[in-house]
Amino acid sequence: MPSNSTTRSGWIGSIHYRALIVQILIIIFLYLNGLLLTTFFKKDVFRSSMRYIFFAYTLMSDCLYLMVTDVLLLFSYNRIVMQIWLCLLFLIIGTAYNFVFPLTLTLMTLERYVAICMPMQHGALCTQRNALHCILIINAISLLPISISLSIYWASVPFSRYTEDLVCGVEMLIIHRWQSHYWSAITQLYFVIMLVIVMFCYVQILKAARKASGETKKSSGKGLRTVLLHGFQLILCLTRLWCPLVEAAVMQMDLRLFVDLRYANYVVFTLAPRCLSSLVYGLRDHKLFVNLKYYAVFGLACQPPVLTD
Repeated sequence: MPSNSTTRSGWIGSIHYRALIVQILIIIFLYLNGLLLTTFFKKDVFRSSMRYIFFAYTLMSDCLYLMVTDVLLLFSYNRIVMQIWLCLLFLIIGTAYNFVFPLTLTLMTLERYVAICMPMQHGALCTQRNALHCILIINAISLLPISISLSIYWASVPFSRYTEDLVCGVEMLIIHRWQSHYWSAITQLYFVIMLVIVMFCYVQILKAARKASGETKKSSGKGLRTVLLHGFQLILCLTRLWCPLVEAAVMQMDLRLFVDLRYANYVVFTLAPRCLSSLVYGLRDHKLFVNLKYYAVFGLACQPPVLTD
């Protein structure tokens, strides 16, 4: 039978291998997002559209979120410690932007609903100014749960401990047992509200698609598929909101299982839904796709695309 040291070294080797896979996936994701953001900022037709403004914001927030969570994942794998104040900064960004993504997806779904079911009001409602206001509201809503948790943490932990070192993880914010119930309640509240909005938009767009004809029917059908994809992304990333609670419970039982579970959760519920955003718009949207091809080869293989409203 293999010795404990051999088994442990094999397990550590598998951790490093999986961490390498994650780094490769994140590099590809960041490169693709960089191309899409380059397209957005270089074309006025994108910067004036609420739909593309929301999409660009999801790309930027996803890049920041993945870089922060990737650092935390690597530190957790290798049991690298950091001071508590720095850990709190990472947790604020990571937790807030974990909510930003599903909230922005919900707004993108609402925008499709207005475009298809209320076309006469779309130009007045879906303006660049309103898009920026919506982004500010999203950030405020996303900061609310972590702000409450930080207030509890600051009230419970003396400031003298903020220079202590530990392995950073969101579970450190759970000081009292009832906080787990708080996180569960707030997560379920967000989940129900966003799911109801997405389902409402889907039903209304489905009704519009059945009544439409010609180009309108084609546009409604495309909007319906987009809402379905957003719904699937939403389910994945909202499931991620429950992961810290499950991971905290598993960590108390088995450290190896905890590390394996954290890796699986990160790939399935963090990377996957965010990669889908790039694919949904980068490959399905013709305007973005032609620009993506142009910038992917640095403009060497084709003429620059000309876009109009």
